[in-house]
Amino acid sequence: MLNSSRNSLKIKSQAKALGFLSCGISKADFLEDEAPRLEKWLNQNHHGTMSYMANNFDKRLDPRKLVPGAKSVVSLLLNYHTDKLQDNPDSPKISSYAFGADYHEVTKKKLKKLINYIQEEIGEVDGRVFVDSAPVMDKAWAAKSGLGWVGKNTNLISKKTGSFFFIAELILDLELDYDFPATDHCGSCTACIDACPTQALIAPYQIDGSKCISYFTIELKEEIPNDYKDKMDNWAFGCDVCQTVCPWNRFATPHQEPEFDPNPDLLSMSKGDWEDMTEEVFGVLFKNSAIKRAKFDGIKRNIKFLKS
Repeated sequence: MLNSSRNSLKIKSQAKALGFLSCGISKADFLEDEAPRLEKWLNQNHHGTMSYMANNFDKRLDPRKLVPGAKSVVSLLLNYHTDKLQDNPDSPKISSYAFGADYHEVTKKKLKKLINYIQEEIGEVDGRVFVDSAPVMDKAWAAKSGLGWVGKNTNLISKKTGSFFFIAELILDLELDYDFPATDHCGSCTACIDACPTQALIAPYQIDGSKCISYFTIELKEEIPNDYKDKMDNWAFGCDVCQTVCPWNRFATPHQEPEFDPNPDLLSMSKGDWEDMTEEVFGVLFKNSAIKRAKFDGIKRNIKFLKS
């Protein structure tokens, strides 16, 4: 067996042992198909006030600019699906990915273990780990690596496991065996487009990020536009609608990661608890949560907007 094949199998086996749902590998190269799409999306201002999306355009499309000498992009999926729900149906809704510990920290720990394993088992390998915090086109790389296809809701979807997972990468200066892209299985379905409360899915495979509930509740630092007063579907942090209605998520199974187990105090919060929450309570309750990204003032703004 060639070294590249043996090393690829080792990496995939260790990724599974660390709890990753899937692992795929693609050649570190310029994302030729994504370049015009990204440029058009930015020119149409579909990124709203997320100015960072327009930064590092070249790095976003070419991993060799992030890791000199890069040869491979190892894409990984980490399941966060849960069948647990918030106890009070009238409480402001929180996206299920934020029920447990902050995924950035949990995933990064696993990635560091994986790259340490690679350096111990394979040898002197240079690389970097990425979890949703650098100019890397996660979904494009995962699709190229055969882990799923980018669906009409613009999320990565897997026939086997749906879409309730985080995407992460290792960019390595190591030659490996490369996987083939997955085929599209959205067919004629438009469930996600039909269900989007703010009509942010403006066409199949196209999202106007500046109309998305996740954008309003997390990214937008200004006031939420009044035009969306009755369209927020009671979401205070993120939104799961376009995933919940996706038929492929009938194959999603609950995660096995203890750190993603829902915080029972979060699930049990009533509408009044959310509305009366103090900054001190917020700091304690969401100390290790992705919700802290929206900050106390942001969450209070969102809840006030839902209430008014």
